[in-house]
Order: sequence, then structure tokens, then C-alpha cells
Amino acid sequence: MKNVYEMMEAIRTWLFSLEPFMRLYGVMMNLCGKARKRADSVFRQAMATDPGIDGILVTVGLCIIALLLCVVMKNSLAEFIQTIVSSMTKEATNILSGTRA
Repeated sequence: MKNVYEMMEAIRTWLFSLEPFMRLYGVMMNLCGKARKRADSVFRQAMATDPGIDGILVTVGLCIIALLLCVVMKNSLAEFIQTIVSSMTKEATNILSGTRA
């Protein structure tokens, strides 16, 4: 019976020696939980979008692309418009004069 009491006392002493580690483990788990909650909160805020902002961004992007095309293709666009205007003028002149080509 003495051996059982000695063994129980040894186990109790060993458990008490683990108490600081268990406290540290609890503190670390609490910090990990808080960090996880904060990370989830930041992620939710980052992924949230304003319902109307997507359409505005697409519209602005398309306008920028159109302006860039006008600037880059200015000469080609001028030639294209000039060709259309001259062919329409020629056709209108033919229609008004009564001759068909």
C-alpha cells in the first residue's frame, strides 16, 4: 500500500510541475484563437465588394481602352472616315444627278 501512495504522490508532483506549461499552452491557444478570428475578419473585409463598383470599373476600363484605340489608330480612323464620307458624297451626287454608276 505504501508503494501506491508513493506512486500517487509522484504522479501528483509530476502533474503540478506541468502546471506552468499547461498555463502557457492555454495562453497560446487563446492567442491563436484571437489571431484566427482577426485573420477571418480581415479576409471577410478584403473580399467584400460594393455592389455597384464592378459595373463602374468595367465602364471606366472600356472608356480607357476606347481612348487608347482612338489615340493609337488616329490616322487609320481618319482615313476610314474620309473614305466613307467621300463614297457617300459620290453616291449622293449620282443619285441627285440621276445617273447610276
